[in-house]
Amino acid sequence: MVLKKAAGCLIAADSDYLVRMAYVNNYNLPQIFASVDKDRSGQISADELQRALSNGTWNPFNPETCRLMIGMFDSNGDGAINLQEFQALWQYINEWTNCFRGFDLDNSGNIDKSELQNALTRFGYRLSDQFYNILMLKFDRTHTGRINFDDFIQLCVVLQTLTAAFRDKDTDRDGVITIRYEEFLTMVFSLQM
Repeated sequence: MVLKKAAGCLIAADSDYLVRMAYVNNYNLPQIFASVDKDRSGQISADELQRALSNGTWNPFNPETCRLMIGMFDSNGDGAINLQEFQALWQYINEWTNCFRGFDLDNSGNIDKSELQNALTRFGYRLSDQFYNILMLKFDRTHTGRINFDDFIQLCVVLQTLTAAFRDKDTDRDGVITIRYEEFLTMVFSLQM
């Protein structure tokens, strides 16, 4: 159940140049990086990334998803990514795009509850219908019964992070843990999300 292999999307919003560049090879990534780095700091912040990404509905990416992705690839913890980190993030987003498109069976640009259940089941999760309802309430920002691409990434990153934290405590791998309340709070608030 490796969720890091599954990302991607339409890069652009800022200009037609970025839209055209989104479909080129890695040799053009320095040019894309430079066009996204609006303050010319040599790094891209979550705000700069958010302004440059579209979620497939021509709306900006969820700022929280951008913050999560920056955090995942920011190796020195300064809240921004350099060109090398951007290249890894670019690959990550492209993998998620391919994954998302594979589960968006009706090619609507977003996924409904049934498509989400299919995706997470394929990732190895066995969850109740009630839990899928909770996921839909939490990650369907448009309240249409559908989850956009960027929210799907956020859902998967959060789910994978919580699962890893749970597994660390599930030493006998039976799907059950017993922890004190403060231990639970420490586990949740210590997560890098």
